[in-house]
Amino acid sequence: MLPCQYACHTAPHAVSRRGFLGATAALGLGGFASAGAASELKRSQKRVLVIFLAGGVSQLETWDPKPNTETGGPFKAIQTSVTGTRISELLPHAAKRVHKLALVRSLNSVSDDHGIGEKIMLTGRRLEPGIEYPHIGAVAAKLLGGGASALPGNIQILPRGGSGFGGRDATFLGPKVAAVSLGDGKPPADLFRPKDLAGDADAAREAFRRKLNDRFARSRRSAATEAYAESYAQAERVVRQADVFDIEKESPKVADRYGRHDFGRHLLLARRLLEAGVSYVKVSHSNYDTHHENFDFHIEQLGEFDRPFAALLDDLSDRGMLESTLVVVMSEMGRTPRINDRYGRDHWSKAWSVALAGAGVKGGAVVGKTNATGTAVTDREVSSGHLFHTYLRAVGLDSTKNFYPNDRPVPVADPKAAAIEEILA
Repeated sequence: MLPCQYACHTAPHAVSRRGFLGATAALGLGGFASAGAASELKRSQKRVLVIFLAGGVSQLETWDPKPNTETGGPFKAIQTSVTGTRISELLPHAAKRVHKLALVRSLNSVSDDHGIGEKIMLTGRRLEPGIEYPHIGAVAAKLLGGGASALPGNIQILPRGGSGFGGRDATFLGPKVAAVSLGDGKPPADLFRPKDLAGDADAAREAFRRKLNDRFARSRRSAATEAYAESYAQAERVVRQADVFDIEKESPKVADRYGRHDFGRHLLLARRLLEAGVSYVKVSHSNYDTHHENFDFHIEQLGEFDRPFAALLDDLSDRGMLESTLVVVMSEMGRTPRINDRYGRDHWSKAWSVALAGAGVKGGAVVGKTNATGTAVTDREVSSGHLFHTYLRAVGLDSTKNFYPNDRPVPVADPKAAAIEEILA
């Protein structure tokens, strides 16, 4: 991996077991499904996976190449599995699966700032004074449920040194659906029973705790004690599913297909979490903030992205999950068509691309167009608001409904936008 630092210099976000289990505690999800029900769940439960290429991936080196132009850079555009649709040669494995993808090449997301851009892309809203809108992960966890899973409904998998929104992504939807962050894709600390604690000793300790808890509840039952009891019970259910975090359970052949690097491990973990009933998973891959040596960095970064992304699409399809799982590849912005004097590309939100697959998405569709040098949208300009409506519609939700925080109607998605009908099946 080439060395690269976050341009925004964000601090790492650590997650404790208490924070993890606390976030899961109030979800109110049920216990375990039967084997048959679990199999049906994988096919029918709607889920969302966001693959976030942090820093701002270049649309010109991915989904909307402009070879042989002053802005195009050194890479070729290659034919894909859809006649007439070409993408960058840096994505040869994705190219063979474009018939499963929908490409939106006409996004104007307004802001060239990392933090603001990420928030705009994840909320489908421009920033407004006086209100913070929930991110797509919290909305998906709230509206899709995932009642057969004891796991949280909203999980983000962060790279080493990455940071999330610290549970603030749910805003008025509340902490029940706030994101639980897994730093470096690792399970929460202390999730597994210590090796030096025998199973029978742990069971005896738990029986004693229950006895004391029941005695206390008989005399001092309150809303606080009830909340604690539910919290602990939820934590127990999570612990029983701890194996889902252990990607060593996968065969070496599967692990090799995804890649032994961090992003490959994280994407494989994401598939396991989705399979276990989690409604929303966000996997971040960094860092695409290529103000210098854009082309070398994209060779490296996309080389890491391409093969595991293809493996994920194949796995979801083979397991009967792709038709119920929306996969979105996004960033907080794109990169400038103009190549700077450091052979880099700078921040560019005016005309860039995202890719979608699965659920209610029409594979092989291409929406929007930029001009010959990629400097402007020339057909079907869309915003993050249009995308947000599209995400919800793709997983069977009504994007025109309202939330009612404090009895005040707040539209689930931006009422000034609508779904991109051309890519909905």
